[in-house]
Amino acid sequence: MEKRKLGNSSLEVSAIGLGCMGMSFGFGPPKDKKEMIELIRAAVERGVSFFDTAEVYGPFINEELVGEALAPFRGKVAIATKFGWKEAEDGKWSGLDSRPEHIKAVAEASLKRLKTDVIDLFYQHRVDTNVPIEDVAGAVRDLIQEGKVKHFGLSEAGAQTIRKAHAVQPVTALQSEYSLWHRKPEIEIIPTLEELGIGFVPFSPLGKGFLTGKIDENTQFDKTDFRNTVPRFNEENRKANQAVVDLLNNIAAQKNATPAQIALAWLLAQKPWIVPIPGTTKLHRLEENLGAANVKLTPEDLDQIEKAAAQIQIQGERYTEAGEKMTGR
Repeated sequence: MEKRKLGNSSLEVSAIGLGCMGMSFGFGPPKDKKEMIELIRAAVERGVSFFDTAEVYGPFINEELVGEALAPFRGKVAIATKFGWKEAEDGKWSGLDSRPEHIKAVAEASLKRLKTDVIDLFYQHRVDTNVPIEDVAGAVRDLIQEGKVKHFGLSEAGAQTIRKAHAVQPVTALQSEYSLWHRKPEIEIIPTLEELGIGFVPFSPLGKGFLTGKIDENTQFDKTDFRNTVPRFNEENRKANQAVVDLLNNIAAQKNATPAQIALAWLLAQKPWIVPIPGTTKLHRLEENLGAANVKLTPEDLDQIEKAAAQIQIQGERYTEAGEKMTGR
């Protein structure tokens, strides 16, 4: 597996990482812990050195899973986790909390769950407008100086927020949604990251599974699957958005690849400091995703994709209204 550096930082990781959220949270009931540990370790064996989790996934059980799975490989892999949510008294998570004292408490708890003495990349999960981003960056800078965190990251932050944070503590990476069916970051975010030397970690690089070609308008999701609440995943929009999958299928046939591999290869071809983190709970899907690193798209291929994609109007918002309010500030 080729490696990539996240921006101008010293953080070098596999070109494709592994998003671990779906193993415990978001896409139906939590999967069998033993099986998921085996899957994470299989990813390490195949060259993956970048793993993504967060305290809120579960909550807590995903960090515990990742910590246990990666304990034997700790010096060889990078773990990214996140802070910034507040836990309600009834055990549900609601609202944001990026107060410096809370960030530091989360770091201590995450270190224990991850069974490690340092967090490789610590992201603010969502921008908290009640706390100046300079204070957030300052808190993470303190953790870096204490040796508890190596790198600072932001998630779904807007260009102005990124600049303000970066001025206090250099931002190593931004994690935000980016794929052939969500290209908004190209307008302002990617140019900002390039200018500042910040890496980009696209989550949902396969459109929450849609770009694999395995979901259509008849697909039924588990009642606990958050895609049931996503406008883009209603039956009508899934049918309309099939045009993107048709485009990927067309290119995949030419390249002897799968739609998922073309979607990931397209991301890798955008910038050398982009590291997508597709998630999966299945070994054959992991191997398929990692195979995307061997799919080389030529300038002609990319031009063909660009021209075809320009003709497609994606239908439906990617989040509910409440979810969208927490993005891009």
